[in-house]
Amino acid sequence: MHATLPPVSFDPGTGLAVLRTAHSLYALRLASDGSPRHLYWGPPLDPSELARMPDAPAAAASSFEADAAADELAPQTGARFGPAGLQVRFADGTRGAQWRFAGHTVDGGELRLCLDDRHRPLRAELCYRVRSGTDVIERWTELTHTGAPDGPEGPIGVGRLDSASWTAPPLPDYRLSHLVGGWNSEFRLQRDRLPVAETVLTSRRGLTSHHAAPWLAVDDGTATEDAGEVWSTALAWSGSWRITVHRDPGGRTTWTGGFGHEGIGWTLRPGETLCAPVYAGLYSPDGFGAASRGWHRYVRAHVLPGPERDRPVLYNSWEATGFDVDEAGQMRLARLAARAGAELFVLDDGWFGTRRDDRSGLGDWTPRPEAFPRGLRPLADEVHRLGMEFGLWVEPEMVNPDSTLYRARPDWVVHSSRLDATELRNQLVLNFARPEVEAWAGDTLDRLVRENGVDWLKWDANRAFTEAGWDGHHDPDRLWIDHTRAVHRVMDRLRAAHPGLRIEACAGGGGRVDLGILARTDQAWTSDNTDPVDRIGIQNGFGQLFPAQVMAAWVTDSPNTATGRRTPLRFRFHVAMAGALGLGGDLTSWSGEELDEAAALVALYKEIRPVVQRGHQHRVAPAGGPVTAVHYAAADGGEHVLLSWRPATRFGHRPDPVRLPALDPGARYRDLETDRVHSGAVLVRHGIDPRLPAGDHASSLIRLRRVPS
Repeated sequence: MHATLPPVSFDPGTGLAVLRTAHSLYALRLASDGSPRHLYWGPPLDPSELARMPDAPAAAASSFEADAAADELAPQTGARFGPAGLQVRFADGTRGAQWRFAGHTVDGGELRLCLDDRHRPLRAELCYRVRSGTDVIERWTELTHTGAPDGPEGPIGVGRLDSASWTAPPLPDYRLSHLVGGWNSEFRLQRDRLPVAETVLTSRRGLTSHHAAPWLAVDDGTATEDAGEVWSTALAWSGSWRITVHRDPGGRTTWTGGFGHEGIGWTLRPGETLCAPVYAGLYSPDGFGAASRGWHRYVRAHVLPGPERDRPVLYNSWEATGFDVDEAGQMRLARLAARAGAELFVLDDGWFGTRRDDRSGLGDWTPRPEAFPRGLRPLADEVHRLGMEFGLWVEPEMVNPDSTLYRARPDWVVHSSRLDATELRNQLVLNFARPEVEAWAGDTLDRLVRENGVDWLKWDANRAFTEAGWDGHHDPDRLWIDHTRAVHRVMDRLRAAHPGLRIEACAGGGGRVDLGILARTDQAWTSDNTDPVDRIGIQNGFGQLFPAQVMAAWVTDSPNTATGRRTPLRFRFHVAMAGALGLGGDLTSWSGEELDEAAALVALYKEIRPVVQRGHQHRVAPAGGPVTAVHYAAADGGEHVLLSWRPATRFGHRPDPVRLPALDPGARYRDLETDRVHSGAVLVRHGIDPRLPAGDHASSLIRLRRVPS
C-alpha cells in the first residue's frame, strides 16, 4: 500500500470513495440521485487518474435504459431492470427506496456511507472495510427503520437485503467459476462462459449446502492458474443464500448477493436494524492461484480463531463402528489410534440416548447407559492417558421424533402446523431462533464439554429445512436468519467459556462450509466421501477459497465405503496429507504392517504439517490432468513440500516434470530424500520429476529445503 495514501478515503466534494489494498484499488462515486455507483475495481491507480475517470457506462446508449446503473446496492426504483439487492414494501403498498446521501464516516480501514430514503423513515448504511495484510475488501449493509414507535408509517416489509452488489469492468468476454456438487461430491469446480442472462447461485436449504457454495470468480475467459485478471467474491453466511450474476446485452456484468432466498421476507419495525452478513471481494492480477492464496491469507489472518495452532492428526470412530459403540470397543480403538500417532480421538454418533440407529435418540444428549454405564468420563480419561485429546460428535440442531426431547417439546421444531411434516433421515430441525432453544443448546453443550473433559466438538447438521414455519410469531420467516445467527452465538459462547475447545464444522460432509462458520470453528469436514481419487477433485475445489489447514481429510479403509474402489495405503495418505490429516478406518482390521506404515506416514506428516497448514499453496498441476500436484511453500521460502498423484496409468505416457514457479530461480534446493541439490532456475523453468511409482494410484511426496547461500 502506498505509504502516503490511507486505506480508505472519501471526498465529500466529488462524492468519490476509494479503498486501497496492497495490490488493488476499489472506487465508487455518488450519483446525482444520491445512489453510490461503482467506478473501478482493479490494479492501483494514481489519484489524479482516478479523479478523471468517467462514470461507468450505461448498459446501453438508449433512452429505454437511461437510468441503468452500476449500483453498489441496486434498489427497485428508477429505470433499473436488473436484479435488485434491496427490496422493500411499505405499509401502503409502495415498493422501493429512493435515496439521498446523508453523510459518511471513516474509521481507519472502515467506511460507512449513510443513505436516507427521500420520503420514508428508512436508512441504509453501506459498509466497507479494508483488512490489513490482505487484498480483500469486506462489504455489508445495515438497514434501519428510523420511524418512531408510535409513528404513522408502521412496519416495513423487507423482501431482500443483500450485503453488496459487485461490478466487473468491461471485458471482451466473461467466464464464471463456481463450485457445484451434492452429498459425497462437494466442491466440484465449474468454469463456464457466462451467458447474457441472469445466473442464480443459491441454497434454499437453511444451510450453505452441498450443492453450491457462496463463492465465485469472474475473468475474461483467458485467465490461468498463474496469469490473468480475476475478480472473486465470497459470502460469510451459513444459512440459505442467493447470488445473482447479471450479464446484460450492453456488456455489463454485475452480481448481487446476501442471505435468504426468494419467496421469504422479514419485517422491520420502528427502531429496528437488520444487518446483512459480510460479502467479501478480492481482485488478483495474477490468475486463479494468486486469488486462492489471497483468500487463504485473509482466512488465516481475519477469519479463523487460532490460526497459529496446528490442526491435530485425529482419529474418528465412525467408519469402524457406526452406531455400534461401547466403552470397551472405543478404548481398543483409542489404543490403536495412539499407536498410529493420532493426537485426537473423536467418538462419533451412537453414544447417547437410545441411539442404536438413526431413528431415535437425537436430542437426548446423555450417554447411552448400556454402552457407557460409567458415562463418558472413563473413556475421556483413557484417551487423555494415551496422550491424545478427546473429541465428541454432536448434532444439536436436530431431533428425532422418537426422543425424550421431542416428546416434551414438539413445539421447538421448525414446522408449520397446518402442513404435513416431511421427515428427512428420521429427523426434524430444532428452531434455534427461539431463545429458549438457543439457551437449551448452549447449556447442554457446555455441560457435555465441562463434565466429560471434551477438547473437540464435531458439530454436525444433517437436515435441510422443510415446511419452515414458526407458529404464533409475528414474523415467521425471520427463523431463516435468526436460526443461523443463534448457531453462531452458541459456538461463540462455547469458545468463550472453554478457551481451549476446538470445533469442527460438519453438515453431512461439506454441507455447511463458508466464511461465517469458519469464523468460529477450526476446520471443516470436507466430504463424507473419503475415496482418495474423488477427493483430489473435491479438495481442488475446496482450495479455491479455503486454506489447507481447515480442510479435514481422512485416511479410511480399502475398499472405500462410498465407491468400492481399492487403493494402496500410501496413496490414501498422500491425498489426505494435502490438508488436516485424519484417520477414519477400522484400525482393528488393519494388519501390523499397515499400522506400522500408517505410523510412519503420520510421523512424516507431522514434520511437513507447518508447511502444509500454514504455507502458501500452489496448484502446480491442477486437477483434471493425468497427474495432479500441489506445492506448499513455507512463508520464509526455506521449506517446500510437493504432493503428486496419478490415479490411472496410461501406456506410453511418462509424467511430465512438475514446474515449481514459487521457488527462487537464484537459489539452490536440497531434496531431503535423495540428498540431491537442484538449481532453483531448473526447478522453476523445467521442473522436477515427481518420482511416481509404476501402476495406478501412484503418488509421491518430495521435500525440498533451500540451501544457505
